[in-house]
Amino acid sequence: MSQAKQARNPLNSAPMRIFMQTQPAPNESPRYYHLILQQDLLGGWSLLREWGQTGGRASMKLEVYEQRDVAEGAMMGVRDQQLRKGFQVMFCQGIEAPAGSRYEP
Repeated sequence: MSQAKQARNPLNSAPMRIFMQTQPAPNESPRYYHLILQQDLLGGWSLLREWGQTGGRASMKLEVYEQRDVAEGAMMGVRDQQLRKGFQVMFCQGIEAPAGSRYEP
């Protein structure tokens, strides 16, 4: 398979992930926010957002984008919004840690 075909093949594209948590109050589980960006089988990009409280109910939202740059921008926008709300990045995969986070890759 040529390099050009491998680059476009979604199965060769590793997902980008960001996992964030809040500091829990005493006697509470931490809240979390998980972002996953991956290429779909049609060449578009899917941003999966999952949030909730550890051990409790979770919510999910799937957004689909045609362009990778637009999808990455949306992912970083959500990340920045959650950082302003007090979440801290605990894990990153496929991207650099956000400026000002305590996460060190």
